Amino acid sequence: MRFIDHVVARADDAPAGGRTGRVFDPNSGQVQAEVRLGSRADLDRAVAAAEAAQPGWAATNPQRRARVMFRFKELVEAEMDSLARLLSSEHGKVLADSRGDIQRGLEVVEFACGIPHALKGEYSLGAGPGIDVFSMRQPIGIGAGITPFNFPAMIPMWMFGIAIACGNAFILKPSERDPSVPVRLAELMLEAGAPEGILQVVHGDKEMVDAILDHPAIAGVSFVGSSDIAHYVYRRGAEAGKRVQAMGGAKNHGVVLPDADLDQVVADLAGAAFGSAGERCMALPVVVPVGERTAEALREKLIPAIEALRVGVSTDPEAHYGPVVTAEHRARIEGWIQRGVEEGAELVVDGRGFALQGHEQGFFIGPSLFDRVTPDMASYREEIFGPVLQIVRAPDFETALKLPSQHQYGNGVAIFTRNGHAAREFAARVNVGMVGINVPIPVPVAYHSFGGWKRSGFGDSNQHGMEGVRFWTKVKTVTQRWPDGSALPTGSEDGGPSRVQDAFVIPTMG
Repeated sequence: MRFIDHVVARADDAPAGGRTGRVFDPNSGQVQAEVRLGSRADLDRAVAAAEAAQPGWAATNPQRRARVMFRFKELVEAEMDSLARLLSSEHGKVLADSRGDIQRGLEVVEFACGIPHALKGEYSLGAGPGIDVFSMRQPIGIGAGITPFNFPAMIPMWMFGIAIACGNAFILKPSERDPSVPVRLAELMLEAGAPEGILQVVHGDKEMVDAILDHPAIAGVSFVGSSDIAHYVYRRGAEAGKRVQAMGGAKNHGVVLPDADLDQVVADLAGAAFGSAGERCMALPVVVPVGERTAEALREKLIPAIEALRVGVSTDPEAHYGPVVTAEHRARIEGWIQRGVEEGAELVVDGRGFALQGHEQGFFIGPSLFDRVTPDMASYREEIFGPVLQIVRAPDFETALKLPSQHQYGNGVAIFTRNGHAAREFAARVNVGMVGINVPIPVPVAYHSFGGWKRSGFGDSNQHGMEGVRFWTKVKTVTQRWPDGSALPTGSEDGGPSRVQDAFVIPTMG
């Protein structure tokens, strides 16, 4: 059995033993590894190494930091297949989804390779008589990331890619359910040329989370997870004087207008609602057809499409999705399905009790479809985070607009239509942070930013893009004035350059 430890600089004196957690293979249901759950002492050791390394890294010019990011990207790409297999073995998502997980993280690393441009400040010449004003962006120091199980490659790279490129040291606490890929990413960052102590990985549960939130040397924390914990992280981190971005849960809606291409909508929903077993904060678990005719036609097309979905092991190239991450999570999903039945929703397709031949102990669950779900049902209000699609019928456009706008979550929303005016009106008025127009999962590209509203996001900063650069840096503004009549130095009196021109020779950069 494998043992997964921290990736902490100068860890040769780390204490042995301590608490451990089990890492399962969701395909077989068997324990495949143990991960050491760290303590405050482990975090102190990581922070000490980060404090030693960060000033020199911050003083390294941005071009050289960018070269490390380029090299890291190359190394990850070279190991794409092995990383995807490792990720699937601990998470359960199919290999294609695992490769996508890694690739979307690398796209943020690609953005971080342009950090010299992103860090340029502003300059005002002659802001006053003989006065110039300029600003510079400087790293905050030591950052930390607390990341969820559902994207063990993408979300860590969203965080540390920009934080490190900006000149910070970074301490990552990934989910203890699938920790191996984050560990390997930290090893590859070191191989790419980052100094020891710049990217470290610590493992743990609430004890480690609280240690991170309380540690006085950690200046900023980024978090992705459930909303209740996101709120806790935001509140406790802010009380400790840190800047915090905390992304929470979601209940994303897809509004289907009567003029939509229903065949395309069904194809989009099959991937958006059931891909990665629905374990995505940008999944589309609620579809809102407008009008009874639209609802009936959509339902008629959805049922055979859902029944045709193939649930298989992660390595099955024909599988649409694999198992969920743990037996406990499968039980939670099945509990929400039962809750929906008890609340009066119509269970059209029941995925409970699914067993994959030859893998009966795996954490598999079939796809489920509910119809006639209403906004007062708890199964609608809360995030199920599994392969469950709910139909909420709306009589008109205004009702459909209110559903995602009034929901407690505001991560993403989509509208399917051929009507440009309706799409424009919807995008402008809906109270949600990310909008897709005929795009079922509207995750922005890396040079824009990712972030939801309401209980989907706490704090005033989004992930990656220039929002990420602003979060991981602080602005210093300089106002300068030079006295009139200052003579240019010649250096002739002290043995320096004898000509004015020699005093201003441009040094070699890079």
